[in-house]
Amino acid sequence: MKLHRLLAAALCAAFPMGAAHAQAFPAKPIRIVVPFAPGGTSDILARVIGAKMTENWRHQVLVDNRPGASGNIGAEFVARAAPDGYTVVLMDVGNLSISPSIFPKLPFDIIKDFAPVTAISYSPHLLATHPSVPVKTVKELVALAKARPGGLNVGSTGLGSAPHMAGLLFAHRTGIKWVYIPAKGGAQSILDVASGQADLLFNGMLATLPHVQSGRLKLIAISSEQRVPALPDTPTVAEAGNLPGFVTGSWQGMLAPAKTPADVVARVNAEVVRIITLPDIKEKLSATGAYPIGNSPREFGEWLAASKDRWAKLIKDTGFKLED
Repeated sequence: MKLHRLLAAALCAAFPMGAAHAQAFPAKPIRIVVPFAPGGTSDILARVIGAKMTENWRHQVLVDNRPGASGNIGAEFVARAAPDGYTVVLMDVGNLSISPSIFPKLPFDIIKDFAPVTAISYSPHLLATHPSVPVKTVKELVALAKARPGGLNVGSTGLGSAPHMAGLLFAHRTGIKWVYIPAKGGAQSILDVASGQADLLFNGMLATLPHVQSGRLKLIAISSEQRVPALPDTPTVAEAGNLPGFVTGSWQGMLAPAKTPADVVARVNAEVVRIITLPDIKEKLSATGAYPIGNSPREFGEWLAASKDRWAKLIKDTGFKLED
């Protein structure tokens, strides 16, 4: 009897709480915070993933839209949430890696206050204009912008967002100047351009392509490294504008609050990776130019740190800063 007790104690010491966490999770509804307005890329993915999670785990997965400050309001909410895996954020993590260089008084640290779960997908930006803008190519757009310094309006999902940074990078590389029209999310920025309130935009392909297909937007180029199968006749910004290495887009990812148990993070990671590799989900993503990633928490954390450094360099080189 004494030996049995010693063996049991040894097992408990070897596996303190991890197995218990993994076995019990999830035991109640889960909230996926999307820090942008409904209708954008993050929102679309959150609802697809949430529905599949609900179906498999038999606990409701709710999508909670909390837009504002280029995603920082919703991100802070999750950073301050209980670290138990029941509140996570799904967002354009490009935005998150940009924020430290844009907002000097950011109320959270993207490395210390979050537990990376996984990068979900990459969707290149589409460079599109209102149909009335008199250009068909990247070179024609650059020529028009140079002929009208500050005369073109660029719709974006808020100053400091990934689409805004794509426009800033393009302007920096081509030597042009234009004016940014911030919106509360990708859906609103698309509406701004489609209605003629703005002239053009860089925005995630997943959310933007349907509006190109309907004729509400005119497609100029795509910001991926290579042409994509969904749009084989659409040139990349790099090739059409003679801008080697120009790659921007919507990198969607999921994070939990820091100190969320590693086994719970692993459980959520495995479920999200399972979902985005399902044949019907992969087909749906590929049809709109989004490519599943599904890496490990460690790999995602390393990518986030590298992305943070990349955007910090652009912001330093351009001297960009938000007005007080």
